[in-house]
Amino acid sequence: MSASGTTRAPALSQQDTRFDRRLAEILDYATEVFAEKGYEGASMRDLSRLSGISLAGLYYYFESKEKLLYFIQQHTFSTIIGRLRERLTGSTDPETRIRIFVHNHVEYSLTKPKAMKVLSHEDDVLTNSYGMELAAIKREYYRICVGLVDDLAKAEGLKSLGANAGAAGGVSTRTAVLGLFGMMNWLYTWYNPKVDPDAEVLARQFSDIFLLGIRAGKAVSRPELRVPTERGGGATKSARGKTSARKRG
Repeated sequence: MSASGTTRAPALSQQDTRFDRRLAEILDYATEVFAEKGYEGASMRDLSRLSGISLAGLYYYFESKEKLLYFIQQHTFSTIIGRLRERLTGSTDPETRIRIFVHNHVEYSLTKPKAMKVLSHEDDVLTNSYGMELAAIKREYYRICVGLVDDLAKAEGLKSLGANAGAAGGVSTRTAVLGLFGMMNWLYTWYNPKVDPDAEVLARQFSDIFLLGIRAGKAVSRPELRVPTERGGGATKSARGKTSARKRG
């Protein structure tokens, strides 16, 4: 069986079961290596040393480091989306479905932090057909979240939330969704189980923050922010001029 055969749907035979178990084991070791050294810094020899599998044994399953990265990312995304779709079937309430989305993502992130690190750090490494396939999966995941947010906006009549709401002082769906991903995707960089809550509580808190934000209504008009431009971090020229005038008076 060649390495290219790993893309097929596994048949139900004892031999294939052993093959797939071994494949999953290699992917776990590869995830650890890539998370520690990065894709560019890692090598098949590093993976061989960590796993105890010979180079010949590794190449029996994967002909390249590139294909390993593809399978790690493809497996991660497919698992997250598969679990999400299954869990969403249990609810029709728009808010609950958003909370399910957040919980599903947070739970996986805390369970598989190294896989999420590889997913985030090596996001744009693959630019060939592998990269195109992964990009399609990412777009699917993004569209699922956009659909959930749009459903909530429609159900609750949130006029300040929508595809073009940003131009009118509200929040665009794109900004809201990508902001949510930004909040969730970097958990692996700061999460500490000794001081931070578990997935259940953290997902609820993230959901509360997100839902409060998108329900806040039209953005409040605020005065223009004046940023100091001179050394010393003092007030702007116009502000200092007014101060000096008051002193002279």
